[in-house]
Amino acid sequence: MSPDLEQPYSYRRQTAYEPDHRRFPGWRKTTEREWNSLQWQRAHCVKNLRQLHDVTDDLLSDVFFADLERDQRERATMSMLITPHMVNTIAGDAPVRGPESLTDAFYRDPVRRYMLPVFSDRCTDFPSHPYARRDSLHERDMWATEGLTHRYPNKVLVEAVSTCPQYCGHCTRMDLVGNSTPQIGKNAFTLGPRARLDAMLAYLRTTPAVRDVVVSGGDLANMPWPRLEAFVGALLEIESIRDIRLASKALIGLPHHWADDRVVSGIARLARTAHDRGVQLSLHTHANVAQQITPSVCAAARRLQQAGLRHIRNQTVLLRSVNDSPTAQLDLCFALLDEAAVMPYYIYLCDMIPFSEHWRISVSEAQALQLDIMGYLPGFATPRIVCDVPMVGKRWVHQPADYDRMRGISYWSKNYRTASEAADPEALSRLYAYYDPVHTLPPEGRQWWADRDHGRPASGPARQLASG
Repeated sequence: MSPDLEQPYSYRRQTAYEPDHRRFPGWRKTTEREWNSLQWQRAHCVKNLRQLHDVTDDLLSDVFFADLERDQRERATMSMLITPHMVNTIAGDAPVRGPESLTDAFYRDPVRRYMLPVFSDRCTDFPSHPYARRDSLHERDMWATEGLTHRYPNKVLVEAVSTCPQYCGHCTRMDLVGNSTPQIGKNAFTLGPRARLDAMLAYLRTTPAVRDVVVSGGDLANMPWPRLEAFVGALLEIESIRDIRLASKALIGLPHHWADDRVVSGIARLARTAHDRGVQLSLHTHANVAQQITPSVCAAARRLQQAGLRHIRNQTVLLRSVNDSPTAQLDLCFALLDEAAVMPYYIYLCDMIPFSEHWRISVSEAQALQLDIMGYLPGFATPRIVCDVPMVGKRWVHQPADYDRMRGISYWSKNYRTASEAADPEALSRLYAYYDPVHTLPPEGRQWWADRDHGRPASGPARQLASG
């Protein structure tokens, strides 16, 4: 093929880049040794507007701070918590000449759009979908023990901890994770950490159908390492468990944790045991845009791979104005593969939590994006765009059984029962509904939702399969 042949996307290898943190007044005197210290990063997380102002001084305008403050007061489902490393990935190439230039760059920046959402980002009509729910995937309804969701026949999710080193605005577990906000009073675990983990292990020892355990949170970087290593070690002793996936966005937001000698040594011990027992031990992380694949992230990923982790995979969340273009997704995938040797895995549609409409993408838009990214990446590294349908699970966006595009309602089938449906004779014959964001619909569809009574049942419309 001619090298001059024009393509919709042009691949160019981009070297991982980390902006100079000293461009921010609050970190001008921070040394490289301090910056690369795990303890320093944790101690200097930005937790409120005052701390963000201390970092940026006069480089961001009063208008931006007022916009951010209003969002924290009226819309945010997650409290503000962002590591210095993550802040430093925002507007890294922007000329720092004063509040006007940096403010404009901050407003446009994709990392800022989901880590520091502002009120003007949100939809004005239907900021939340009428069917938006705090626990949008009904994970709590499927708890076999507190914090252990048994949703799929052979796989469970362990919510091992309810905090993170950073809080993403679109967090799907916003019902449980983090501090309460003016909009959302968070739920909490009732059992202590040891009792909760012991109950999970007891369940797994007596449930041999489970072969795959995802250990998540929150974020495992906020779990004391000895506790996490002991728990994973106990999982490795259960004969039926053949896959263990650790989940942590901290590889992207706080890579210093996963590069820490104590953690790397612990991973090496677990990886040796997993190898000896024929168990796949992997790490799943969460980067949304290519600029987050910094040299620090790449170095941490290499240390974990050298310690013996079987795979590191990335799960992206598809967010409007953040990464909803083919270029953004392909740039991210190539940065993951080329620089960090991290495998692109899934691209999730943003879940239907409150105040997320401005981020969410319609199923039809996701279908088009899936086609647009095909053919550029190796097949084994081409991520599949999935819709996590409530009460159903992950489904490829090209799999709806029916799709009413005018009203933005897609219908999905399932081929297994969750534990909560053991006595439901129609679980496998019902079609379950998922909803596009209202603002993506044609005028008649938007009017249809505007005219509806919003006091409808939580489960939404459902249909029976023709054979049901």
